Amino acid sequence: MRRIVLVLAAAVSMTAPADAADAVLLHAAGSLRGALADVAQAFEKSTGLKVEAKYGPSGLLRDEIAGGAKAEVFASANMSHPAALAKAGKAGPVVMFARNRLCALVKAGLAVTPDNLLERMLDPAVKLGTSTPKADPSGDYAFEVFGKADALRSGSNDILSKKALQLTGGPNSPPPPPGRNAYGHVVAGGQADIFLTYCTNAIVARTENPGQQVVVLPAALAVGADYGLTVINGASANADRFAKYILSADGQAILAKHGFAAPN
Repeated sequence: MRRIVLVLAAAVSMTAPADAADAVLLHAAGSLRGALADVAQAFEKSTGLKVEAKYGPSGLLRDEIAGGAKAEVFASANMSHPAALAKAGKAGPVVMFARNRLCALVKAGLAVTPDNLLERMLDPAVKLGTSTPKADPSGDYAFEVFGKADALRSGSNDILSKKALQLTGGPNSPPPPPGRNAYGHVVAGGQADIFLTYCTNAIVARTENPGQQVVVLPAALAVGADYGLTVINGASANADRFAKYILSADGQAILAKHGFAAPN
C-alpha cells in the first residue's frame, strides 16, 4: 500500500494550488456510491475539507472528463478508463485501489445455485440482464462471464451475448427511483430474472428486496473487477490529499466494510 501512495505522490507536482475552502471534485463509479460517500465523510471530518461527488457509469464519466468536464479525482470500476485519460495527458498515474467481483442477482422464487447458474442463464424462458458494455465496466465484466461460459458449454457465449438485456449503465438507460438500487429495481420490476452485477451492488439490492437472491459465480465463470484511481491534471493539492486518503488504512477500512477487497 505504501508503494501505491508514493506513486500518487509523484503526481503532486502536476496539481495547482487552490483555496482550502474549495470542494474536491470527485467523479466515481456508481458502485462506489455508498463506500466513497462514507470515505468522503470521514475525510471531511478529519480535514475540514469538502468533497463534491458525481457518481455514474465509469465509461460515461471518462467521456465527460475527456470532453472537458471539471473533475479532480476519478475513481473507476476498471483500470482502462482512467488509463485512457492518463495516456491522453489528462491525468496522472493510475493505481488500483479496490477489487470487486461479479455475482448474480436473482428474482425471488427462481431456483438458482452456483452449480446450475449457467443452465438458468441459457434457459430461453429466463430474462438475463446486464449493464451496458463500454459505458459501464459492469457490462464488460458480464460479457467476460459469457466468454468463460463457452469453455463449459460450446456456443454459450453467442447465446448469452445475444439474449442479454442491457438494462442499466448506458447513456439512455432510465434511472431508478430516488434512493433505489438500479439492479434490485429492474429485477423487482420483472425486467430481468437474473442480473449480473457486482457482488457489492447485489448485496445492497437484496437489502431493499429481501426476497431476491445473491448467487456467487462458480470458479469457472468467476470474473474479478479491478478499480482504478487517478488525479486529473491541474487538480488542487486537496484533491491529491483526498486520493491518498482513499488509499490510506482508514480509507481502505471503509471500503472493506462495503464489501470491497484491498488491491493486494
